[in-house]
Amino acid sequence: MQLLVLVINKEESLDEVLSAFLEVGITGATIIDSVGMGRILAHDIPIFAGLRHLLEGNNPYNKTIFAVVDDGKKVDEAIAVVEEICGSLDKPGTGLLFTVPVTKVKGLAHEF
Repeated sequence: MQLLVLVINKEESLDEVLSAFLEVGITGATIIDSVGMGRILAHDIPIFAGLRHLLEGNNPYNKTIFAVVDDGKKVDEAIAVVEEICGSLDKPGTGLLFTVPVTKVKGLAHEF
């Protein structure tokens, strides 16, 4: 099992990403609103105000998605659909995706 964490920078892609997750068999996720460190530094700490020009045109908020995925194939499929919808995650400003091994899970709709 893996905990898949995805931060997407384009909030408008959220519905499409979640629909694609359903298609690859990821049937549950938690979504939270988030904001990047650069945005906070650029707007709240005067010494970093020079970062503002780097952030102009970017969305001020992100969506962070957490999903427990039961096999590596689904993780690979999730990465593929995310990049199809959002663009390459290797490109700056697209988003961030990583996984972390999960050894125990309780409270899901079905047990792995």
